[in-house]
Amino acid sequence: IRPSKNLVSVGSLCSEITHKDKWYYQPLKTKINSISTNHRQGVGCCGLIHVACVCAGHNASRDVVTLVKSILFHRRNPLHFHFITDTVAHRILSTLFQSWMVPSVQVSFYDADELKSEVSWIPNKHYSGIYGLMKLTLTKALPSNLSKVIVLDTDITFATDIAELWGIFQKFTDKQVIGLVENQSDWYLGNLWKNHKPWPALGRGFNTGVILLYLERLRRLRWEQMWRLTAERELMSMLSTSLADQDIFNAFIKQNPVLVHQLPCFWNVQLSDHTRSEQCYTEVSDLKVIHWNSPKKLRVKNKHVEFFRNLYLTFLEYDGNLLRRELFGCPSQATPESIRLQTSLEDLDEDDQCYDFRRERITVHRVHLYFLQYEYTPTEDDVTLVAQLSMDRLQMLEAICKHWEGPISLALYMSDAEAQQFLRYAQASEVLKNRKNVGYHVVYKEGQFYPVNLVRNVALRNANTPYVFLADVDFLPMYGLYDYLRRAVVQLDMAHTKKALVVPAFETLRYRLSFPKSKAELLSMLDMGTLYTFRYHVWTKGHAPTNYAKWRTATTPYKVEWESDFEPYVVVRRDCPEYDQRFVGFGWNKVSHIMELDAQEYDLMVLPNAFMIHMPHAPSFDISKFRSSPSYRNCLGTLKDEFHQDLSRKYGSSALKYLTAQRNI
Repeated sequence: IRPSKNLVSVGSLCSEITHKDKWYYQPLKTKINSISTNHRQGVGCCGLIHVACVCAGHNASRDVVTLVKSILFHRRNPLHFHFITDTVAHRILSTLFQSWMVPSVQVSFYDADELKSEVSWIPNKHYSGIYGLMKLTLTKALPSNLSKVIVLDTDITFATDIAELWGIFQKFTDKQVIGLVENQSDWYLGNLWKNHKPWPALGRGFNTGVILLYLERLRRLRWEQMWRLTAERELMSMLSTSLADQDIFNAFIKQNPVLVHQLPCFWNVQLSDHTRSEQCYTEVSDLKVIHWNSPKKLRVKNKHVEFFRNLYLTFLEYDGNLLRRELFGCPSQATPESIRLQTSLEDLDEDDQCYDFRRERITVHRVHLYFLQYEYTPTEDDVTLVAQLSMDRLQMLEAICKHWEGPISLALYMSDAEAQQFLRYAQASEVLKNRKNVGYHVVYKEGQFYPVNLVRNVALRNANTPYVFLADVDFLPMYGLYDYLRRAVVQLDMAHTKKALVVPAFETLRYRLSFPKSKAELLSMLDMGTLYTFRYHVWTKGHAPTNYAKWRTATTPYKVEWESDFEPYVVVRRDCPEYDQRFVGFGWNKVSHIMELDAQEYDLMVLPNAFMIHMPHAPSFDISKFRSSPSYRNCLGTLKDEFHQDLSRKYGSSALKYLTAQRNI
């Protein structure tokens, strides 16, 4: 079915479906009817819809993702999102959309800092602060050739195709420039409490959570001058705004009522306390847009709040990978990234026994940086603990934060639903919620392997200190290790030399451990059999080059030589090589990284008074696959050989020893 043609005959086809077949064809009929509606409203099946949003900070960046998911779920048109952002939101959202790779979606960013001078003179009591006034500047901020835009708050959830809302522009009279839904609270009536004096408004006033802006007409009306004059006049008596831009929009409309097109109230069902929102719909299925505009958000009072909450939670936890689908009947414009990905896929041989491993290497995972608030200014000798984890290691976070007071960069490999579970866990934890120097970066699940080195690289790239401690989340660093490492990087002149400082690794087989407070106490526990050198029982080669016998009596750092399969935990400069992403799941993911450090002539220096202890846990799914699957092990061997060859091509004769070592195994 071509949606741009024969819409009448398609509708006839749907109407001829027999009763017994309707259960099967109903989704198709709904989609076709929606396409027909859009066509009638002048949207066009593949017409581009523009959406603008002001977004600042970590929390708003999370909120806007849920809004975008709800729009993408229902949409059947190409979209262009315009985000006015601060530095934080720009970094988060630009990375997210670049890695999301949703077809037929364009994204543009505009620097909110450049617009602050336009509104900073307006006193504002609203919790949104200066960003709550930014929508007033859109005629200036957005491209001059953009004629129309839908403007949304971040706390909006769509329950229908946004094309229906876009189609309302066709209903504007020649004079109307702005579309709004009536405010559903009594705020502008001035009767909420004694001496309540709101800004002037037309009747109940209008809510600015959902706005249709006819930018072209507003510019002809010299909107920038008009809203400024309105604000200046009213501030002489009101002194400040209470509801940010909404007060100024309403004062302007009070003076110019002919310019507003009133939208049906189901386009902005406002779920704040004491609203008339329940009068907007007969059935909950009638509503189009839900607006969580109360500070209470999901805890707001409404007789249908459970339905609204469930709808919101559906999109909150919805798998964003499913929204990467192509639009029905709309050819998407290929991006350089999508072309590169398609070319890489075509180059793969599906008959290759290691196809799944190679496919995983080129998979593009969605990444949401700084999922929680992060505030930290590093010093010149600062060290970030870098690690990755999945949901089954979440219980280690509090313990690590108690042992390491410095900055942490954590990449979390999770589904959308698991990310929300993590959020609730972190916000409820007395330990985690008070730490603002922990950067949590969510890498969303996709594919059958754990892309461990990709996830590590996300954590490494987003450390903002000069040095990084490359660890694993199931290790607890010794108390005071952060300060010790900061001293060590200075004493060993890490800024001007290529060194990798080895932190000796130990392990306990006990779930309850009286953690040693000093090296002397650790050695005593080692002698008693309470602790062991790491992997002593199963993989001695991984850490034997650390030379634990020498470490027992060492008082100064000592150099060790690289040996085959050496995989210590090290402190390096942040500009170190990244992990090789061909290694997924279990096996050789850290070994390959240490090999590349050695190929780049890093000196491996063991620290005499540092240690970390591995805590016991259940085996991972990937190690179980490694142990049980011969093909898994064969493919790992193939990847190792290819890595050796690549290393030799990259570093020449200095890498020949790795090939020799591999042949001797």
